[in-house]
Amino acid sequence: MIDFTNAELLHDARVNCASFMTSMTVLEYIDLVNEAYKDRGGIAGQREPLKTTSAKRIRKRMVEDLLVGAVLPPVVIGKVVDDLASLDTADALKAAISDEVKGQLSIIDGMQRTTALLEAFAESEEKIKDRLLRVEFWVAEETESLIYRMLVLNTGQVPWNLSRQLQVVYAPLVAEMKEKITFDRVLEIQGPNPERRTKAGQYRPDDLAELFIAFGLRKTDVDTKETLADEFSRLDMAEALSSHLYKEFFYPTVQMMVDLDGAISRLDDQLNQPNGDDETDEKQLVGRNVFDSKPARIGFVVAVAIAVMGRIGMEKDKDQNAMEERIAAIKDGLAQLTDKLARMDPDGMNDFLKLGVLQQRLYGTKRSAVGRYERSFFEDAFKILIDESFNIPTLETCWRG
Repeated sequence: MIDFTNAELLHDARVNCASFMTSMTVLEYIDLVNEAYKDRGGIAGQREPLKTTSAKRIRKRMVEDLLVGAVLPPVVIGKVVDDLASLDTADALKAAISDEVKGQLSIIDGMQRTTALLEAFAESEEKIKDRLLRVEFWVAEETESLIYRMLVLNTGQVPWNLSRQLQVVYAPLVAEMKEKITFDRVLEIQGPNPERRTKAGQYRPDDLAELFIAFGLRKTDVDTKETLADEFSRLDMAEALSSHLYKEFFYPTVQMMVDLDGAISRLDDQLNQPNGDDETDEKQLVGRNVFDSKPARIGFVVAVAIAVMGRIGMEKDKDQNAMEERIAAIKDGLAQLTDKLARMDPDGMNDFLKLGVLQQRLYGTKRSAVGRYERSFFEDAFKILIDESFNIPTLETCWRG
């Protein structure tokens, strides 16, 4: 059985986490892991398998070593809780990772070791199931604390795909965003019939994770499909997390995006235009189609992040009071714009949005590197909107900027 009675609880004052180490059998650990990943396709999908000949040989050797009794370094598991201060007894620790909430656990270090354990377990269950494994738990009240630990723990190791790193703490991150941001709906993307965005305020959870990355790095040109070999990006994310910029500014930024999305989409059903989902030149856009676009979402978040905190290395993010004043001004400007949009009739809305101009700017000319162009285009467009304090006659000012 998992032994909590001798678990020594240590407090990390840097990011307000509690850490404790315990032991469990391989069978207990695998049950814990399978429950945590049952909705996300299993361990293999969380990190790209190492495909080089040497990597395959190393993993094969690890499996063979496990079968003859090797002891692995501790695996690190994260958990977000409501009240960290209450976890001061063995019973409280048990409750924190009880059967009812195992699906909320996240492996933040040890994915390759877990894969090797699963392979060894499949090869010889009886031989390995009762072996003891050391597991370290990191418990925090904020998702950002776990992400910070994950980034620091993995620095200098085999590079991860950055979006996959965030998927490790994907469920608690999205859950926290649901609590702090008023979405119409966070779409379900698992299963045979993933949901699609049909109205403003609806977003895929993986797209929300991507906004998290873009905000931290403060740039639109972030390819989350690339392997993160650039340690500066990892350090930039860690610095933003440790300074609590996410808690203060990321959630309000996304809320502003949601509010603007809803405001420009309010009269879509009265504009009497095709919705442009197939993105052909013959189809006209409606308000919802602006934030259907991933480049638009990223462009808005990055434009606000830079306006509030400055670009990385510019040191504007050292003055907390100044940043709070800047985001308050942006929120006020956006509120005035959404009030203005709320009073518009369909003709006024159509004239204000100038979606024909947007369509021509985006799709009127054939280009290479379309995604990069669109991200840069929307960042510049929303920068103009912010610079003008949202006081513009029409969005043509932004689309032609």
